[in-house]
Amino acid sequence: MNYNYFKKFENDPEYQEAEQKFKLILDLADEILRLRMEKGWSQAELAERAETKQANISRLESGLSN
Repeated sequence: MNYNYFKKFENDPEYQEAEQKFKLILDLADEILRLRMEKGWSQAELAERAETKQANISRLESGLSN
């Protein structure tokens, strides 16, 4: 990831507002992915264990769903 790209937005109020708004969702997505990888599970295996579809896990991990 190119952190210099994001650095230029640090003082932008619109960026700060959006970052705050989506931080919880993105933190949750990161944690789901981290735990899944730690277990060595595929998205399909996690979906089966959670009684949902693999597509739902994919959307959660990408931050596109909550």
